[in-house]
Amino acid sequence: LRGFVYVNSGATLTVNAGTRIVGDTTALGSALFVLRGARLVANGTAAAPVVFTSQRSAGNRSPGDWGGLVIVGNARANRVGNVIVEGSNGSVVGADPAGIVYTGGTVDSDNSGTLRYVRVEFAGYATLADAELNSFTFAAVGSGTTVEYVQALAGLDDHFEWFGGTVNGRYLVSYESGDDHFDGSEGYRGLNQFLIGLQSTYLTPRAGAGAVSADPQGFEVDGCNGGGCVAPSGANAQSAGRDEGLWNMNVFANFTLVGPASGVTVPGSGGVGAVLRRGTGGYYVNGVIARWPRGGISLRDSTSNNRFQVDSLIVRNLYFAENGGADGGFDAAGTNFGQASALTARNANIVVGTGVTAATLFTALPATPTNGASLDWSPAANSPIATGGLATFAADPRIAARVGTFITPTVYRGAAAPGGPKWWEGWTSYARN
Repeated sequence: LRGFVYVNSGATLTVNAGTRIVGDTTALGSALFVLRGARLVANGTAAAPVVFTSQRSAGNRSPGDWGGLVIVGNARANRVGNVIVEGSNGSVVGADPAGIVYTGGTVDSDNSGTLRYVRVEFAGYATLADAELNSFTFAAVGSGTTVEYVQALAGLDDHFEWFGGTVNGRYLVSYESGDDHFDGSEGYRGLNQFLIGLQSTYLTPRAGAGAVSADPQGFEVDGCNGGGCVAPSGANAQSAGRDEGLWNMNVFANFTLVGPASGVTVPGSGGVGAVLRRGTGGYYVNGVIARWPRGGISLRDSTSNNRFQVDSLIVRNLYFAENGGADGGFDAAGTNFGQASALTARNANIVVGTGVTAATLFTALPATPTNGASLDWSPAANSPIATGGLATFAADPRIAARVGTFITPTVYRGAAAPGGPKWWEGWTSYARN
């Protein structure tokens, strides 16, 4: 890929299993854009994944070596006007100076293709200030699209970012992000189950590609922010979406988020397992948040707290270990809205493992991973995350109605079943350069 390469409306790009696609590192920001009305069909296998990566050789790669994968669909978002994909109008070979618009979609069931056993490595690029390309960008992508068994590795900006849309996902892996591992906003209403995010260090980006974010988190989820966030009646712009049913209402179930160990320098505003803000709703169920130095969860503003109080922001059956913040991982009293007492009052059932370290929760979590095989996310013997999951949704009709049959309840917390299949094995990678 040299510069911005486009799959235009009406076209389907089919990528065979085992294909390796490289971003031209002599043209900074090289990226693949699958435009509205086009499809990408990338069907890898566990033995032969499709890999988007740097042109540079192993040992010489860096975050920001190329731009990333951008998919634009025709589903709805909660911003109005001609809003463009961040970075799509940057000074990159082949860029459209007007950028690529993703707002204005009308078909939530839109199909942008299939990503199965796909890896994106060493991507991300700041084409302009505050306009970065991500490893995976899903802009208004619809629920007809299939996303499962996909990994982002060593990217410069967010690893998975959803701007509106309804695309669902299973088996998502994120290792060593330069910004957020999972970032949803603008009326994103997709369902996701079985996610892994690991941050053991912050990698140095390629010179000229941009910088590590000032606030990298595990989850960073916004209701709406920026121009075009229309305030519904009696609310403010950060609550966009209420009147037309487009609250940000993503679902994340069975996630494992592990932050940097003690001694790793964390950017000043980063280091929180889950930051929920700007009027977001959503569901966070059966997860593990461990080793985040500034806190496990933070509910940042009154507009998101409004969603929390009326049960459109639901947090259930999480396990915290080795987190900073108050009371083992919450907002401190008097700041923000995610205090332990507030979550307890809403039946969050968050267990704080006093004295428990992240490493003891899993079968293999080395301080310095060496390759994909050195990480085993299965619960260790007698691990507290092997139990304690929300094992049925029948008692909570709100959750049951929202997740349908796509999300399955589990007796365990985190991304892996005790004694179950190691679904990340064989096709994921771990490398720092």
